[in-house]
Amino acid sequence: MNHEPFSPDLPRCTWAQTNPLLRAYHDEEWGVPVKESQQLWAMLMLEGFQAGLSWLTVLKRRDGFLRAFAGFDPAAVAQFDQQDVERLMADPGIIRARAKIEATIGNARAYLAMQANGEDFATFAWGLVPDAPLCNVTGQVLAQSPESQALSKALKKRGFKFVGPVIVYAWMQAVGMVDDHDPQCFCYHTRRLKS
Repeated sequence: MNHEPFSPDLPRCTWAQTNPLLRAYHDEEWGVPVKESQQLWAMLMLEGFQAGLSWLTVLKRRDGFLRAFAGFDPAAVAQFDQQDVERLMADPGIIRARAKIEATIGNARAYLAMQANGEDFATFAWGLVPDAPLCNVTGQVLAQSPESQALSKALKKRGFKFVGPVIVYAWMQAVGMVDDHDPQCFCYHTRRLKS
């Protein structure tokens, strides 16, 4: 994103106030409901790479991830082999964590297995959060929730890795299953009125 459509002076969530890249992500993407299966899967993979790091680290490398992981096409990623793992480990455009790279490949295979069993990823994910978007009115951002715990357990049962309840909760925030915007944030009011 090379533009900033909203004024930097608007009230925002604290985490998005200091960096233009975070501000643009916050204003345009974070918390906007994503209903397309492959896009949901791609966001879950990025959240897995973010574990233990800042989201800004992932955002700065998002283009590198898209290039390195074939546009996050699960069918392509599922074909990656050990040679691809080594190629990715040498790629400075991504976060080079072997366990996360191998989990992404395995998660592509788990995604395709769900498809083969007639289970649409988006329908599955949103179906486990029937009251979404869950609106957090406390102003306190949680690390996990009963919903993220249930979704994490269901993903693990289907063979997914790096999908603990904290990662899943961050993903739920990102893809609009949870509205964790600060009550003073302009996005909180706007998106709550739409839901």
